[in-house]
Amino acid sequence: MAFQDGAVMPSWFDVREIPITAVLPNDEKGVLEAVQNVHAVIDKEVAAGISPENIFVCGFSQGGALTLASVLLYPKTLGGGAVFSGWVPFNSSIIDRISPEARKTPILWSHGMADRMVLFEAGQAGPPFLERAGMKCEFKAYPNLAHSISNEELKSLESWIKARLNSSSSSSSSSSS
Repeated sequence: MAFQDGAVMPSWFDVREIPITAVLPNDEKGVLEAVQNVHAVIDKEVAAGISPENIFVCGFSQGGALTLASVLLYPKTLGGGAVFSGWVPFNSSIIDRISPEARKTPILWSHGMADRMVLFEAGQAGPPFLERAGMKCEFKAYPNLAHSISNEELKSLESWIKARLNSSSSSSSSSSS
């Protein structure tokens, strides 16, 4: 459960302070438990025949932080992870646990510059963290956007996913010939 203005809210893991800053103490144990749930869903899709390269994990706010953790700790390369108004939910020691395959998963990170819930500085801390992990991250800042998702962000997500699906299908079709 997370608290907002003194109210208990449903959550993936505990959030101890709002607004969320770049130096917020994190509930790493809770994050790792939530990651197991996301990995179970991904594993179910893979077992059903979906290629991991065609799986995209996307999340907003706390879901964005969970998206990042889930993608980084999944043992295979996924199609991508999209973080909207999220943050890095653990310290840099997690970098040692990221597999070489997971490091190939591309990340799209979008954050509103007027966000008062998850401060823009928390979002800005993501790309340098991913760079230290040897990963690629496309970061997009949205002026005047508060703690929400805009149509512009969704259009960007759509084209980002389509570009990756097209590149993975063309590479798999060329490898089978």
